[in-house]
Amino acid sequence: MERVSSSSSSLASLLLLLAFVAFSGEASPPSGSERPVLRFTGKRGEFKILQIADMHYADGQKTKCEDVLPEEVPNCSDLNTTAFIYRVFEAEKPDLVVFTGDNIFGPDATDAAKSMDAAFAPAIALKVPWAAVLGNHDQQSTLSREGLMQHIVRMAYSLSSINPEGLQIDGFGNYNLEVAGVEGSGLANKSVLNLYFLDSGDYSTVPDIDGYGWIKVSQQMWFKKVSSHLQKLYRSKPEPQKELAPGLVYFHIPLPELSSFIESNMTGVKQEPISSASVNSGFFTTMLEAGDVKAVFTGHDHVNDFCGELTGIHLCYAGGFGYHAYGKAGWSRRARVVSAYLEKTPSGSWGGVRSIKTWKRLDDKHLTTIDTETLWEKGNEVGGRRRKRITRGH
Repeated sequence: MERVSSSSSSLASLLLLLAFVAFSGEASPPSGSERPVLRFTGKRGEFKILQIADMHYADGQKTKCEDVLPEEVPNCSDLNTTAFIYRVFEAEKPDLVVFTGDNIFGPDATDAAKSMDAAFAPAIALKVPWAAVLGNHDQQSTLSREGLMQHIVRMAYSLSSINPEGLQIDGFGNYNLEVAGVEGSGLANKSVLNLYFLDSGDYSTVPDIDGYGWIKVSQQMWFKKVSSHLQKLYRSKPEPQKELAPGLVYFHIPLPELSSFIESNMTGVKQEPISSASVNSGFFTTMLEAGDVKAVFTGHDHVNDFCGELTGIHLCYAGGFGYHAYGKAGWSRRARVVSAYLEKTPSGSWGGVRSIKTWKRLDDKHLTTIDTETLWEKGNEVGGRRRKRITRGH
């Protein structure tokens, strides 16, 4: 299938072989999988995150694709999803990969643990640190949501956590990660970029409320406490900072606020309704009050891939990644990339985060880059945003 090849059939064959080995369990986990420290690199002053949403992985080669062109149907399976991961890893070389839910499609996965092993295998094989949250379909197989997260946190190179230790909190998979400044710089021992991960649930458990789950009060209280603590650390000695360290938030089910965007206020496309919870639990307001969040990244609605800004916070879809997931025939599967860049201090060393950009990679012949835009620049938090749409490179 041309969609998963780059310039030659030999590369496509190699990618599909890697995918088959990943699912069959013939590749042993690599050694040296101790928990790495996330840090900006001194060479580029950059930290790059690859978001993969809605893989919908099931049983590998047995699991056929949905919503692809007729000529692609015969040879298309979960293995095409794996091949796309390898391609985009090679192209972007991310510092962290974030899987934002519906990692497996429970109804078609005969063994949840085996399906997850296959879904996350490329990150492990390439020794890339990764983190995951759950969607609304992950738990519909042979493991509960708690069981899924227990499995995920034990996997090699996973930075995921089930929940903060000692806290009673809704859901499974509420945690944060800190990205330190450049080694040897004044901010080497501080988090200059804060990442928050939350379990947005699956379906409503309230009898009189239909639809999807939402981020509960206990989760919002945890988020506010962590955000406040990190801000105090960032502003403390040594090297006290005047501004807040920027934060990025990842979960699966989109917020109701995404429905407020109109076409002129977004980059990307909206091709289906916003499938948020039918109630608004107030998490957007909670993030506004915290003051550090610059962007939120979700999945769930596979053929939406837009970003829009509301009161200084960007709300962004990744767009559907997996081939065993509904999509749109002829509309390429895609991944979202977010890259943060440090500023230089007057002395010439690396300081805090200067700007945050995003773009998307398409699973087409050229791994086309589209919709590059600046999400945030220091000193320019609201308004004055620069946007640039491109179709090749960035």
